[in-house]
Amino acid sequence: MRVVALDMEGVVTPEIWVAVADHTGVDDLRITTRDEPDYQKLMDYRIATLERHDIDLPTICKVIDTLEPLPGAREFLDELRSRYQLVLLSDTFEEFARHLVPKLGRPHLLCHRLTVVENRITSFVPRIAHPKQRAVEAYQGLGYHVSAMGDSFNDLEMLAVADAARLFRASDELVADHPEMGHETTYAGALAWLATFDDPSI
Repeated sequence: MRVVALDMEGVVTPEIWVAVADHTGVDDLRITTRDEPDYQKLMDYRIATLERHDIDLPTICKVIDTLEPLPGAREFLDELRSRYQLVLLSDTFEEFARHLVPKLGRPHLLCHRLTVVENRITSFVPRIAHPKQRAVEAYQGLGYHVSAMGDSFNDLEMLAVADAARLFRASDELVADHPEMGHETTYAGALAWLATFDDPSI
């Protein structure tokens, strides 16, 4: 049996923090995991920015409610579900993702949680250390072949341990630094790449 593991933001949904930046005009929130490899540092910066600009969780959730999957993403996920087991491994949060998961056909999603006090985001609760990597390893430990795709620095750990790995719509920097992974820019290309590993024994 085979599992396909995908990142969420930038792969099948827009970047949530960029959308919040567009809505609020706070450009400091445009920094994502495509720019900053240290996720704790990035989240500390985001939370401080939210506090500085008086942006609460309901405001963020209202923005997320307006978002739709990337064009073709729902069809891509439906096709994946028809062929493989599918999981989204994301550094987003349950409080954010619940607004998008129904639009994606309710795929299995593993992510983090927020700590919220009086509608203010004060910190976040990582699921575990190195969650994407350990999720891939856990599936492998159950005897699954894992094919993984992601677009950012925070996906590199899961891509490094997956049985098959591919960058998807990643930055030029990341593609140049990891030519061994290859790079897809369309869902059709991603499906074609995944199909090269199809094997009845997997």
